[in-house]
Amino acid sequence: MDTPPYTPPPTGHSSIDSLHIHYCDFAYEHKGPFRMAVTDIGETTAKTFAELLSGSTMDVYVGKTRRHWSLHRNILCHHSTWFQKQVEHGSMKEGGKDVSVELFDDDPRAFELLVKWLYQGKIDNVSDMPMDKKWDFADACQQLYILCDKINLPQLKNLAIDQFRKGCNEAGLVPGPEEIKPVYDKTPPSSPFRKLVSKIAARQIMDPESESDASTYRQCFEGSSDFAIDVVNAIKAGAGGSLFQDPTEEDGCCYHEHSLGQRCDTPSHR
Repeated sequence: MDTPPYTPPPTGHSSIDSLHIHYCDFAYEHKGPFRMAVTDIGETTAKTFAELLSGSTMDVYVGKTRRHWSLHRNILCHHSTWFQKQVEHGSMKEGGKDVSVELFDDDPRAFELLVKWLYQGKIDNVSDMPMDKKWDFADACQQLYILCDKINLPQLKNLAIDQFRKGCNEAGLVPGPEEIKPVYDKTPPSSPFRKLVSKIAARQIMDPESESDASTYRQCFEGSSDFAIDVVNAIKAGAGGSLFQDPTEEDGCCYHEHSLGQRCDTPSHR
């Protein structure tokens, strides 16, 4: 949703509306649309933050274990039009009763990070973590990215992908096919995370010191033609313009069927 430009309030005045935040207690009749704030939550005034922490709460259930959070509706809608739509749809469907949100396909670890960002405007830094925790945090950030793609939080998506990349780098690990496949299953073709993981896979395939080859990513290739195209394009870009020998000019024997190590003795193929 487009956000109108911020217009400062007249001198000597302060209001929540001047920040483009529409506060509403959902126990009462909905009076108008919410608009996304133009400032980070950590930069809001004490008055604004207090308003966001007033009013009703919403129950959110996450993951297969249905882990439960009870969060302020105002702060959820302050950040995300997706949550606003859930509230509006649920209120109409349930006749104005309290509504809840179910995110059973998402990761509770990712939602923990989301909650921290909702209320503090930041997430943890993988660089501050011990080595044995870095990869787990990077994986949680991947899940956070997928969650934020669903609920339309581009600012947090950027933080998540930055921490993912840093976590991979500092842990000395890269995502395998079991981590890459969900990215292609749950994000659109334009997703920067697709670009990232396909380049990682391409580099692993190209690296002569890596044990990975194309067959390592078989399930990804089989599950997504987009992944196959992205990897091939990444390999082409990463090759730096170098080209292997023309196969029509090679020794034809390498395309013949015979026992391993055997050579054709036909003069034309010597």
